[in-house]
Amino acid sequence: MDLKIEDKSVLILASSSGLGKAGAIEFAREGAKVMLFSRNENKIKQTIEEIKQITGNKNIYYTLGDITRAEDIQNVVSNTVAKLGSIDVLVNNTGGPPAGGFTNFSDEEWQKSYELVLLSIIRSIRAVIPYMKNQGGGRILNSTSSSVKRVIDNLILSNTFRMGVVGLTKTLSQELGPYNILINIIGPGRIETERIKHLDEVNAAKRGVSSEDINKESLSRIPLGRYGTPKEYAKLMVFLCSEANTYITGQTVLADGGLVKSF
Repeated sequence: MDLKIEDKSVLILASSSGLGKAGAIEFAREGAKVMLFSRNENKIKQTIEEIKQITGNKNIYYTLGDITRAEDIQNVVSNTVAKLGSIDVLVNNTGGPPAGGFTNFSDEEWQKSYELVLLSIIRSIRAVIPYMKNQGGGRILNSTSSSVKRVIDNLILSNTFRMGVVGLTKTLSQELGPYNILINIIGPGRIETERIKHLDEVNAAKRGVSSEDINKESLSRIPLGRYGTPKEYAKLMVFLCSEANTYITGQTVLADGGLVKSF
């Protein structure tokens, strides 16, 4: 299948590691020009060199900034257009908020999580829309969690604000469709990342069991019998953001190995 993504300009937020990095690698494999965004300059430089070595693609760039700062979001979008010539694809990827229950968090912690998980996505989409409209289309992908289909225990902040991303995405699919801008969500389940490892450790400590026990319990609920890999997740990301996808918009697609049983 020709994804028709070679030489397309791609911006991926929070992309120095984890799912964002995996997505950057797969876009680079397909010949896209990729802009990475992170606060950690040393880490993002290492990531860029790794991507170049793996893919042979030299058109990999970075912008430093904080995903929760409006001026940094605007700066990376402007910088992407200046360096890459356009912005064909936006991938919104954020870190996850702290684990915990309803009574664990103050107003300040709720506000920080809102700014991280939802407001950052609102700001980045607002910034790229004028460019995508002007060039006749584009693709936007919002990375959330399988919790948008079934809430996850001890993740009240994530459960709350990631559902906001679903409402935003569905609404924007209606508003942006006439401009040939397709927008979708991927909800990862148990993908092998540092975030999942950390959550397993938090849940193990809360329940007084080992991380290995949490891992075995999780695997028992996944029909495929294993955690997913970042590469598997990234392949879906690239397809939804490619020209091969011409009719899927406003959808939430889970990459979870069959874990979530709800519709």
